[in-house]
Amino acid sequence: MNTQLAARDQVEDMKKQKQPQKKTGRAGSGSGRAKAEARAAAEVGGPVEHPVSSEVGKAGAARLRLQDGLRSPAFRIAFAFFIGGVSIVAASLAIPHEFAFFELGYLFTLSIYDLVLAMLGLSVAIGLAERRGEVLSITLAFLGIIAPMLLFFDPIFSAILQSPLGHELFLIAPIAVMLSGVVLWLPARIRRVVAPLAAAVVGFSFSLFIGLDDFGIGIKEFAFSAVLGALWILLVPGLMLRPFQGGWLVIPARIIGSWLMVIAVIVTVSLYVPLTPDAPPLPDPSLPDGGVTLDAPALPPLDPGVEEGLVPAPDDFGTAPDGGSIPGPVLGDNPLLGGRGETEP
Repeated sequence: MNTQLAARDQVEDMKKQKQPQKKTGRAGSGSGRAKAEARAAAEVGGPVEHPVSSEVGKAGAARLRLQDGLRSPAFRIAFAFFIGGVSIVAASLAIPHEFAFFELGYLFTLSIYDLVLAMLGLSVAIGLAERRGEVLSITLAFLGIIAPMLLFFDPIFSAILQSPLGHELFLIAPIAVMLSGVVLWLPARIRRVVAPLAAAVVGFSFSLFIGLDDFGIGIKEFAFSAVLGALWILLVPGLMLRPFQGGWLVIPARIIGSWLMVIAVIVTVSLYVPLTPDAPPLPDPSLPDGGVTLDAPALPPLDPGVEEGLVPAPDDFGTAPDGGSIPGPVLGDNPLLGGRGETEP
């Protein structure tokens, strides 16, 4: 009996000893895990973060990067130029006055909508540029085409008209918009080469607009202000984006590039669509009163030769014809349409 009791007591003592050993073992394993995490944190140089805390850390880092970009001197200088340009344009349009040639220059640049979009696309490429040399190459390619074109516009334009390019000049602006959109889709190493080429095409198209609008007079204030406004559009938005460079800018840049390519296609198609005449339709003789209504013209359409004074007007020009029908103008003797005119023998 005593032997059995002693064996039972020994078993109970062994159970009691095992329970604290399990607890201490768990605690020991927990403390070992904590020691391992602390050791890993010491090796990395900071505390080990959980996934939630890492997301919060990324948001905080993005916020800090945005604040640093807004406080940077580069952004403040570019933003000051942006506000200055907008203020000048707003003042020119809001204050009633006679426009000077200097004002007409930068307002003319803003009126060329397709080339303004192309310049903005190149400005986004400037914001994506990793080196300052890329910004300089785009600017020099843009100005390097404009300067000789404006200085020697008449002989250069005459040579262009005599070349095969003279029959396709209307496609230059859509091609410039298309290239500026394609540039935003290219990888960085290819964009370094293609972006200056696109800037040269945009500058060539822009110089054609300036030279043809100037009518060969050569108003220096007009041309200088137009080029200055183009540089403002090309550089200022891109320089405002450069302090915020990062991967977040790639997707918006490609979206803008897609829009530019679609706009270029739409502009190109619109150049081939024939324009509908604005003249009202002729009345239908089968209708009552010959189809003549109060809204229809009572007199035949004016001959362009009569309007220019090259063809004398007929005697009954001011009276309405009988029967309500409106005859078409006689264009056989109209010099503006290839005729000889009544004054020639």
